[in-house]
Amino acid sequence: MASQMKAPPSSRRQIVDVPNNYKHLVERLSPGGRYIDAQTDDDSPWVPFGDNAAIKHLAFDVRQNQYSNILWVKGPGTIGTHLHRGTVTMVTLEGSVRYLEYDWVGTPGGLILETPGESHTLVTDHPEGCKLFGWMQGPIEFYDEDANFVESVDVWWFINHYETHCREHGLTPNPKLYL
Repeated sequence: MASQMKAPPSSRRQIVDVPNNYKHLVERLSPGGRYIDAQTDDDSPWVPFGDNAAIKHLAFDVRQNQYSNILWVKGPGTIGTHLHRGTVTMVTLEGSVRYLEYDWVGTPGGLILETPGESHTLVTDHPEGCKLFGWMQGPIEFYDEDANFVESVDVWWFINHYETHCREHGLTPNPKLYL
């Protein structure tokens, strides 16, 4: 007979000191949890990404070549053909998005999973464009319309993108974005 899973107890709101033999190491070495406000520019500004798009950087993890951001395509448009060398997980926040290579359309709340080795061309036909939350790992290679390699972007490219924008606009890079 299968047992039915139950939710953990939650009758009181209190901090519980959970036993952890390595708590001293966690306290010394972990970057700790954090909150990044994605609704305002307080923690991270919108950084232009081409003529019709911008990126709000949310996290940079140089140890795992991972980065998180919100991509905003401001109206109908395209983000060029690219090849993923790592895994990408995205959620459509606003508008709609599709890839020329697939027959589905991502709408708000929808999950998009991309695996290493796939290439595709991101398009939004929505009059107001789209916003996509993404958590990405590894490099992304961009190609032109003739399949010529143009640029490889990874965690270091995204850090440079963010920090260059901050320097040019007199902003201090937010240390909370670096894991």
